[in-house]
Amino acid sequence: MGAIAGEIGRLAGLVAAAIAVLLLAGLLVIIGTPLFLGEWLLGSLGWGVLMGFLALVAIAVSSLLLAVGVEGGRLARSFAVGLIVAVVVGVALGFEWPNQAYAAVGESARLNVADGERPLIVGLLLGALVGVLIGFAAAIRIGSAGGRVGAIIGLAILGALVGAFSAITFGPQVGPGVGITLGYLTWITLMGVDVASRGVDLDGMKDRFYPTQTIDTGKETLEWLQKRMPPGIGS
Repeated sequence: MGAIAGEIGRLAGLVAAAIAVLLLAGLLVIIGTPLFLGEWLLGSLGWGVLMGFLALVAIAVSSLLLAVGVEGGRLARSFAVGLIVAVVVGVALGFEWPNQAYAAVGESARLNVADGERPLIVGLLLGALVGVLIGFAAAIRIGSAGGRVGAIIGLAILGALVGAFSAITFGPQVGPGVGITLGYLTWITLMGVDVASRGVDLDGMKDRFYPTQTIDTGKETLEWLQKRMPPGIGS
């Protein structure tokens, strides 16, 4: 019996060691893959850390929302928008299309600035103009005058910052990294906005965990039995 117990203990120890090693191998793949892709595709391990972190956060948020009863279609729409943002921004910044467009506009407008500063100035001006236009459109729905002015000024500043940021020459590696980052952030943000605006179906959650149908069936069965019991038996 002692020998058999020793063999069982040895077998259990080896199986536990094998499971532990497999878990470590899985962790190595999960952690190492984004680091490798960040270094290979985007030129830096830092991008791999950031991409892996954002991916895990997005998956965690999606899992929690699915757990509380949010429809998968709503989450899929948020993911689709984030994917579109990642592709569009990544390609545009990777090929430096905004910078080239701003340079062409500044050259056609004959701005009296240095060639290297021309895309930045044009990006600032065009971004601020777009922000002002969006601010006027948003101000129509705002009741107070102070709110309208604040919306216009805030969106003008935001537009100028976006224009200046898009004027930077990121290159074929950093540009896609920025696009992927914005895509993840868009996905996570849209999931939060969707839940904040539409809420969670609390009644649906209650129905999932509260045996309403079983209780109602039990009550009906009890009433049926009580009606058929002889007088003086039961309650």
